[in-house]
Amino acid sequence: MWPPADSDHLLVDAASMAALEQRLFDSGMPVAALMEKVGLAMAAWLLARRDLLRCGVVVLVGPGHNGGDGLVVARELHLAGVEVSLWCPLPIRKPLTAEHLRHGEWLGLQRLTDEPDPDGAALWLDAVFGLGQSRPLPEFLADLFRRRQQLQPGALISLDLPSGLCSDQGTMLGDQAACASVTLSVGWLKRGLCLDPARPWVGALVRIDLGLPPAVMGNAALVLPRRLPVREACSAPLPPLPPTAMKYERGRCLVVAGSDRYPGAAHLALRGAMASGCGCVQAVVPLRLQSSLWQVLPEVMQLEDGVIPERLDAVLVGPGLGESSHWWNQWSEQMLSVAGLLVLDADGINGLAASPQGWPWLLKRRGPTWLTPHAAEFARLFPDCGAGNALERAISAARCSGCCILLKGAHSVLADPSGAAVVLTGTTPRVARTGLGDLLAGFATGWGAQTVASQQQPGLESFTAAAALHGLAAARARSSDASAIADCLKINTARCQKKQTTMFNEV
Repeated sequence: MWPPADSDHLLVDAASMAALEQRLFDSGMPVAALMEKVGLAMAAWLLARRDLLRCGVVVLVGPGHNGGDGLVVARELHLAGVEVSLWCPLPIRKPLTAEHLRHGEWLGLQRLTDEPDPDGAALWLDAVFGLGQSRPLPEFLADLFRRRQQLQPGALISLDLPSGLCSDQGTMLGDQAACASVTLSVGWLKRGLCLDPARPWVGALVRIDLGLPPAVMGNAALVLPRRLPVREACSAPLPPLPPTAMKYERGRCLVVAGSDRYPGAAHLALRGAMASGCGCVQAVVPLRLQSSLWQVLPEVMQLEDGVIPERLDAVLVGPGLGESSHWWNQWSEQMLSVAGLLVLDADGINGLAASPQGWPWLLKRRGPTWLTPHAAEFARLFPDCGAGNALERAISAARCSGCCILLKGAHSVLADPSGAAVVLTGTTPRVARTGLGDLLAGFATGWGAQTVASQQQPGLESFTAAAALHGLAAARARSSDASAIADCLKINTARCQKKQTTMFNEV
């Protein structure tokens, strides 16, 4: 399984996290022991970064166990010589938190009677509300967090998750949340923190490991979604190729893309397919591109009759095709009969959405299908799958359509018909620009073609590998234009393939 179903990659919601905690308590671990473990681990992370603490720390203590975690952190920082103040904006409700507060005051920790200065230089630790928040912040707290971000941007770290943010959806519960430069997610990463709505509030997301045994997770690891930082893309399993593979055994793909209005989309999709290492790339492209394509991509074989050959491992239809009325009737029946992988992108998705059949057409397909919509295209094709966050929408659409789906965003989400899902993280917003989707569609098609050629199922794992390698190239490229990213994508893929070849030769 890739990415692995371990603590660094699994994403939990509030219900599954509560079940995991209950599993610990049922095993005999006291609640107080878990709170101590959590607080000590977060304090150790902070003390390893003394520069953050040089102006002192203000801990905002909430009424529940998240406040208790914050008090353990405050105690440890104080004992390590850091100047620490406490502020309790709400009455303490949990007895264990009250005990930690009493002990902190006995140690000499200063407890503020008035709200802390939002323009103060001390680092704020947000321990007000933790997992399972369901109500908006009180207005006075929302206003305080708003002023803090305006006057001292980045000078706040949230413990477990930012107060005012839903841990499952990643959305604000009201009109304001704590804006953190770092969020220390305890034990396992909360799924909402990896979704796009949370991105402005979470800052750098750090998992705080508690050293718990794998048995704590139990069977939950089989059903929880996973996250994949794109920096781990080079660990992706490559399609296994026989040592004697000739070009047609390295995958054969066809790209149907572009129009007289959008010839660039075809060019970029083909560059993506070539960067994948696919052995044979064929194309149906607009007239404007046909006469010059051989000069820039001489390896691409052009088809002129508009008929999909039978012996193909993968077919991409969609980038830059334009209005669907003039091409859907020509290609729809042929696409149904493709035995290999079909990838629908951009106008391929829009054409299907505008057709009388809509998404149920996908259920007639002979072979597997990958879809790569952005949010608007997804809404057109799956109007009944609009509830919930991006993760929930992608899973719902994959289940009903029988396809693997990549719902594009700052944190793209991939899902397959079984309900398995992956969220890509570690991406950069600086590469959000026209053309990157065409490049991704072509690369994924070429990668999928190699997967099919190697007698493997082109499922979620291979789709995720292609998307992650694309994200890694976007993050590493010298600039954010699609051509530079295509070059970087080609280099990264070649490095991965060279690594696999070296390992094979060593064996």
